[in-house]
Amino acid sequence: MNELLDLRGRRSWRTTKNDIMTVVLVLAVVAVAIPLVMILASVISKGAGVAFKEFPDFFTKEIPIVSRRVGPGMGPAILGTLLVTGGATLIAVPLGIIGAVYLHEYGGISKFAALVRFMAMVMTGVPSIVMGLFVYIVWTLRFGYSALGGSLALACLMLPVVIGSTEQMLKLVPNQLREAAFALGASKARVILTVVLPAALPGIVSGSLLAIARAAGETAPLLFAVGAATAYNPHFFTQANTALSLQIFGNATSSFQSAQDRAWGAALTLVLLTFLVTLAARMFTARFAIKR
Repeated sequence: MNELLDLRGRRSWRTTKNDIMTVVLVLAVVAVAIPLVMILASVISKGAGVAFKEFPDFFTKEIPIVSRRVGPGMGPAILGTLLVTGGATLIAVPLGIIGAVYLHEYGGISKFAALVRFMAMVMTGVPSIVMGLFVYIVWTLRFGYSALGGSLALACLMLPVVIGSTEQMLKLVPNQLREAAFALGASKARVILTVVLPAALPGIVSGSLLAIARAAGETAPLLFAVGAATAYNPHFFTQANTALSLQIFGNATSSFQSAQDRAWGAALTLVLLTFLVTLAARMFTARFAIKR
């Protein structure tokens, strides 16, 4: 009888602890969600009136040269953001995935692999402005401002994030999948390409999206690498360009109300671009999972 009471008491205490932790987690989610919702509401309420008031001129016309001038647009900044962020993605994501594959599948606990992990961890904590200064000294002083310079600066910020997240996703792939593929006579490279990477693809995409979202909102590195422009520049390798983050920074610090309004519109545009990229990536991974 006493043992039965003890068992019931233990279950009751476990249930109580579970309820307490559930409440704590819910409160933590609410505490995080409140400022996020407030920020989104502020950006949407102040940016929608600017971005969609003169639709589609805000998204297509060139940036006013005189900041006090009222009116659109942000077309060159949208194009510059796509060029810079897209170039950084093409540089950092493949290199990050390759680096993570080496660390987990080949390097293991070797000294060189440990050194690479340590350097990736160090790069994660390096301020973005330092990356911008590095690219400015190495690239911009020799070849001038360009979207490529901005892509190099953002790629340096994205690379450690992609490496870390991809390696963690590779660790979650069960070894039984690898062993089954090896038993069928597949080579190590084929196992990685056809078994390991597809299994870890959703997590890899999530980590890459996190890196892209961070890069799209960076301003300091682009100040030293991209330059400033108010007209369209579709050239990736030459001439100064601009980006939404630069326009947000420049217009938000202006004393003119028209410039501040454009900053809110640019902020909303950047949020929408990030959302669309995330949605497209999720649709791709969902379709890939269905095919598998």
